Formats: sequence, C-alpha cells, structure tokens
Amino acid sequence: MRSPIVRFIVLCLLIASGRPPHVILAQNRQLTIVNPGDFFYQDALVEIDLAKLALHKQSNATFVVSIDGREIPAQRRGDKLFVCLDLKPAARQLITVQIRSAATASSVYPARVHAELSPKRGGQFVAGKYVGGQFESVTHERVPAEHIDHDNYYRYEGPGWESEKVGYRFYLDWRNRLDIFGKKVPRIVLPEVGLDGFDSYHSMADWGMDIFKVGESVGIGSIALLQNAKLHFVSKVDSLTCRILADGPVVAQIGTSYSGWQVADQKLHLESLLSISAGSRLTRHEISITGKADSIATGLAKTAGCQFLTDGAGPTSAWHYIALWGPQSLAGDNLGTALFYRQAHLLALREDELNQLVLLRPDKGRLDYYFAAAWEQEPEGIKNPEDFKKYLEQVRAELNHPPVVKYR
Repeated sequence: MRSPIVRFIVLCLLIASGRPPHVILAQNRQLTIVNPGDFFYQDALVEIDLAKLALHKQSNATFVVSIDGREIPAQRRGDKLFVCLDLKPAARQLITVQIRSAATASSVYPARVHAELSPKRGGQFVAGKYVGGQFESVTHERVPAEHIDHDNYYRYEGPGWESEKVGYRFYLDWRNRLDIFGKKVPRIVLPEVGLDGFDSYHSMADWGMDIFKVGESVGIGSIALLQNAKLHFVSKVDSLTCRILADGPVVAQIGTSYSGWQVADQKLHLESLLSISAGSRLTRHEISITGKADSIATGLAKTAGCQFLTDGAGPTSAWHYIALWGPQSLAGDNLGTALFYRQAHLLALREDELNQLVLLRPDKGRLDYYFAAAWEQEPEGIKNPEDFKKYLEQVRAELNHPPVVKYR
C-alpha cells in the first residue's frame, strides 16, 4: 500500500501532466472468479459483495476492477458490484478491486446496456389522448390516473431496456404485457425509438423494429394469475409506480410496484424487477408478491408454424426451458423465444389457444425466471432451429453453473 507521501507526490505529478487524478485510496482487494462448468462462458455476469471485501461503507467511492492490470467496466448498486468477463472452461480468474479518488470511471465505459422511461411533459390529457408536450426521460414515475393505452403519453407505451443484442419493453397500462424490439445493429438504440411518431417502430428502420405480436397473449414472460381456467393479467391496480434502478454500463434494471392488484375478490401487492446484462439476450424477472397467490402464470405467445422446444433434462437440472422457433417475427422471418424456469418452482406446464404457459409456485412470495428472444437479423444472429437449440442448452448450462466468487 502506498504511503500518504507517495500518494501526494503521484497526485501532484498527475495534475502537473494534465491527466485526471485517478489515485488509489485503498489497499487492493483481490478475489477469484471460478467457472464451475466445462464450457466457455462469454460475458459472465459476476456479482461481488462489497461487504465481504469490507468496502460497502464507501458510499461515494468509485470502484475500479482490473484483470492483470487491465481495467474492465464495473458498476455499483447498493452493496453489490457488477462486472462481466469471459471465463474459459473450469477456469479461475484473479481480479482486483480498487477505489479511486476521481469518480468518472463509469462515464468512459462503452454503453452495452440501457434502460429508460420517457413520458411527455408540458401537455395535457384531452379525451383519452395526451396533447402537446415533449418526451422527457425520467428515473421515477407514478403513472397518472388518466393514462390509458394508446394515448401517446409514453414513448413506445412504457419503459424499455436493452443490451447490444436485443431490446424489450412492456406496456405501462392495463395490458402490462412484454414485447420485443429486434436489433440489426450492436449498439444502444432505444433513445431514438418512437420519437418521430407513435407507430414508427412498427416499420423497419436501420436499427431494427418491433418484431413481436402480443395481442391478448402473455407475450414473452408477462405476469398473470390462472384462476378458473382464465388468465388474470395485472390490469386493475390502485397505483402503479415505475423506476429506472440501473442504467449500465454492466446492468440495466427496471423496478415496478403494483399496489392493490385486483384479482376476483382479493387485492395483491406485486413488485417486479427486470434486469439485463451486457452481451446477453436474457432478461431476469424477479417477482415479489404479497397476498394469496399460490401460483404465477407466465410463458410465451404461440404463433402458427413455430416449433415447440423443451430441454428434456432430468430432475438433476435446476433449470429448464420452454421455447418456440419459427416465423413469428413481424418482419416475416424467424424468431426464437424462450423462458427459463427453476424446477423447484414448477407447478405445471400448460397450453391454451394463445400461449405456452408455465405455472410457478412462489417461495415465501418470491420467484424468478428468465426470458430471451433471438432474431435472425441480429448481427451474427441465430438462423436455424439447430443453432437456437444449442443456444438454449448453453444458457441452461450457465444457469445451472453460475460463476462462483471466492473472497480471499
């Protein structure tokens, strides 16, 4: 560890040279990331517990993570630090965590994920439409009581999130269904979507388009309760609040609170957390529900001509999936959709006219699952069911064998 005199001299030299004074203030913390699987893990998301490094009380610090002296993007949220790195089969990777005095590290990292919510400001609701005003990105929004579907209040109808590979959105209204943006470019695109007209993203642009037909289905990974053979979506609530909790560079997260969700003669409270990480098609959906809800229904919208896929793995696999592959893109080409669920939460697999359904049992009111979309027009996209199946099996292996953090 550098002495105070040495740190002061280094600081003076950096200032004199015109370079930013990124001076390490704390002793390095080293830890090892282990890939327990026999596969190559690209862009593995690693969650580091700062409390275990005795760094969690550094509330205003900028954390820097490096491998062999090479800095890699890192992102803090609360007491957790997130990084993405490649791991060879059964590899052990030593990384270093440091604290810097100047807090600009996250601004220089490339944007690989993004989350946003853009309501209009400066106008007013008139006869079921929002008239006037301009879209403005916000980090917190309690949905106005006047808001209804297709009223032009939210840019592309609700919040959106993306990685370099794919984008998603959900309708922040009585529908509360999840949808897919297909991307033809490996960059952040959502800030430019929906600015030039309410339905513009339904037409092909240089970046891609809305590629999924949701309608009355569960879309991809939407939440519902199944009662008396009927799906009850999160439609009628007392209040609805949405927050952008993280916006890169490693992880993007959206949290939504549904208070007073009316289902038959009861009211529930639902918390939803949607997360996506750099380099991934996967969205993780974490749910917390208060009230009598013995099961949650989710799944995938069905489209004629698609091939239904399951993993066929035995009970030793903690994770399983259902998936659909075929001409279900609104661009008229192939799209794969998938939902990954924990065997420990599974109640049943069902099918109705519109959906392939997964019924899940919450554990003390909590559960999580993942969903993913793979469009053939992605750069280096998946173009046939055989490669889609390989992708699904790779993801299942990664979920079964996540990276292990060894604190030194």
